[in-house]
Amino acid sequence: MTFNPDADVSDNKVQRRGGGRTAAIAGGGVVGLGAVVVLLISAFTGVDLTGLLGGGTGTSQSQQQGAGPTEGSVQSCNTGTDANNSVDCRVAAVSLVLNDYWSQHVQGYAEPGQVSVDGATSTPCGTASNDVGPFYCPSDQTVYIDPTFFQLLHQQFGAEAGDLAQVYVVAHEYGHHIQNITGTMEKYPNNGTGPTSNGVRTELQADCYAGAFIADMASQKDKNGVAYMKAPTDAQISDALDAAAAVGDDHIQQQSAGYTNPESWTHGSSDQRKKWFATGYKYGLGKCDTFAVATP
Repeated sequence: MTFNPDADVSDNKVQRRGGGRTAAIAGGGVVGLGAVVVLLISAFTGVDLTGLLGGGTGTSQSQQQGAGPTEGSVQSCNTGTDANNSVDCRVAAVSLVLNDYWSQHVQGYAEPGQVSVDGATSTPCGTASNDVGPFYCPSDQTVYIDPTFFQLLHQQFGAEAGDLAQVYVVAHEYGHHIQNITGTMEKYPNNGTGPTSNGVRTELQADCYAGAFIADMASQKDKNGVAYMKAPTDAQISDALDAAAAVGDDHIQQQSAGYTNPESWTHGSSDQRKKWFATGYKYGLGKCDTFAVATP
């Protein structure tokens, strides 16, 4: 369990949107773990989709099938017990804790939108779906997550994808929101690929931010003074580190193509991702400037 059972998470503002399936891939500057899935699709299909990554301006093309769109809030997500029992609610409830955390560290903090994707839904950055994975869209300052992505993380990437690994994924995407509203994305725009590229540094900083949040998450309290979340166990931290490693560029390339090409990296190696998550967890936000080091 990650949440305290009696914690009040009813104030979460996550919306559930979607309906049907789609073949579209997100573009328009999408950042986050979703872009890793694009790379995996490219490797498996032989279709080059990398132009949609790292500040791309591609538009989406979809072939929508199935039921019409559904909208509304995440249902039955009121307590920590609900969050412990439901991935949908857990992802929604984490947003409350993240907003509390970042409001304490960023002056004038503006909360991002967060959408729980049911099948597929359109966004200014393209179509959000499980085919794309979690991502942050700078255009509308919104995090899009299909909770079934965590099954993919387990099945395709070899990660356990337990409770804290799921928290890590949400926290990583919120890290991109911080980079957007504080000017980091504007200051360090896309300059290509490779282990020292701005794109990789951006992703590693989001990993570091996620680690710093997880180290502090048990100190955030609901309106009744009850801590939202429990302090992470060593096993949970190990699981989160495994999730970070599983979405390393080298791991994905080796798994899908049988070789690695560092010059094509957009998110960083497994070792880089684990290193920067651990840096944030151990030393806090003050050590998360991945742009200040020669080799991140």
